Amino acid sequence: MNKSFWLGFAAYLLPTFPLGYAWHLVIFADQYHRLEMYRPEVIIPMGLASMLIQACIFSWAYPRLFSTDARLWLGSAWRSSGIFFLLAGSFTILPVAAKYRMSSVSDFLLLETGFTILQFAIVAPLIALAHRKHQ
Repeated sequence: MNKSFWLGFAAYLLPTFPLGYAWHLVIFADQYHRLEMYRPEVIIPMGLASMLIQACIFSWAYPRLFSTDARLWLGSAWRSSGIFFLLAGSFTILPVAAKYRMSSVSDFLLLETGFTILQFAIVAPLIALAHRKHQ
């Protein structure tokens, strides 16, 4: 694992953990509580473990899927944000809405889609910067 991998890892993890915590457990806590799908006490270490795995995968995948040319970093960042959003949504939004009991599927879809868009709007450019290679 090289320096770019670890910078990309940090670029995913460092914004995602506080954003996820604030979004789900502070800012929109009442809305999630009304969905009646979360346990009374969430298990934060399990959420962090999930994010550690995701950080490894997204940082590893980025240079294999997108250009690392420094001149193209912004376009690569936007493409990766779209692809990573679709990928994350396919395993964090849609299957949860399909499988779990909740008081409002549409409210859940709105909340989680908003979170995932914001998350990748922040982390994709940071991962792109971490992996850019100056020619």
